[in-house]
Amino acid sequence: MDVLSDVLAAVRLTGAIFFDSTFRNDWVAEAPKASSIAHQVMPSAQYVFYFHTLLEGACWAELTDGSIEPIRLRTGDVIAFPMDDAHVLCSKIGMRAKPELAMFVHPVDRQLPYLINQGIGRESCRFVCGYLGCDIRPYNPFISALPRVLLARGAASQLWLSHLVNHAVSETDCHDAGGEIVLAKLAELLFIEIVRQHIDSLPMGSRGWLSGLRHPQIGQALRLIHGRPSEDWTIERLAREIGLSRSVFADRFTHFAGVTPMQYVARWRMQLAARRLETPGISVAQAGAEVGYESEAAFNRAFKKIVGTPPGSWRRNLTHRPGVAEAPFANGGHLPLITKLQETPGPAL
Repeated sequence: MDVLSDVLAAVRLTGAIFFDSTFRNDWVAEAPKASSIAHQVMPSAQYVFYFHTLLEGACWAELTDGSIEPIRLRTGDVIAFPMDDAHVLCSKIGMRAKPELAMFVHPVDRQLPYLINQGIGRESCRFVCGYLGCDIRPYNPFISALPRVLLARGAASQLWLSHLVNHAVSETDCHDAGGEIVLAKLAELLFIEIVRQHIDSLPMGSRGWLSGLRHPQIGQALRLIHGRPSEDWTIERLAREIGLSRSVFADRFTHFAGVTPMQYVARWRMQLAARRLETPGISVAQAGAEVGYESEAAFNRAFKKIVGTPPGSWRRNLTHRPGVAEAPFANGGHLPLITKLQETPGPAL
């Protein structure tokens, strides 16, 4: 069982590349908080965030609140901002602009990406900007494990990433039939690749769900849970399967996952059941049985306790996809949706 792939499939990771932008001379493209434009760019996604791939030249990336040191980007680098941080890409540190929110709309009369070509002069910077969307309810252990900034240093040392970037360039240049869906899948692949690089860079033993994937025993426990979610798991049984004592396993699992093993099992079952409730012809009892509940009443109680609404109500409300304000982090905060960039007096990207 590949746990990361299982989670990304269950939470329906989707991508889109919106802007192919070339700027020359002094320029700045500023992104507002994601939550201000998410409903315009990916209205069907519960959670959306934003990434840039530098195709040519070099520039700076900054958070507008100045809480992180400016980051120098060069050709082939990919950067993502998963935590709803307003940010800028710019030719010089400290430049700012006012975003035009009306620019962030999925077109109905043309094919993505929007092409932006601004300024004069030899020295240019070209990048593509895209969105990634996914579900965060009932349970998404992946999103809250991400850092504020994800950065993959590019094409020079990462052959696979280089191929993806070059393919994105060719697709934005040609505008062939089916190009928009190809770019969407490329966005997903680019993001997964930078997440994989991030996981590889994490210190052993560091907190977080992503670190847990690499831990020998906790990674094995996660594979067991995801591979057999309907199993009658207990802490004792999981601990025995991976060769740890009950107390050591419980402490170690909570250190990485942020919840106890049985809380994780229950929440992940609700995520899977919620997806099954979207399938025509699947009853509430069937959805519950598929994730390990012998009676519909027990499933109803567990679903309401974890999700906050009975499964029947969840199914009836599927036409209303919850937005950012309804999607809490485990720590009591709120998950953002997406941000987008814009250029100084000119268009957004």
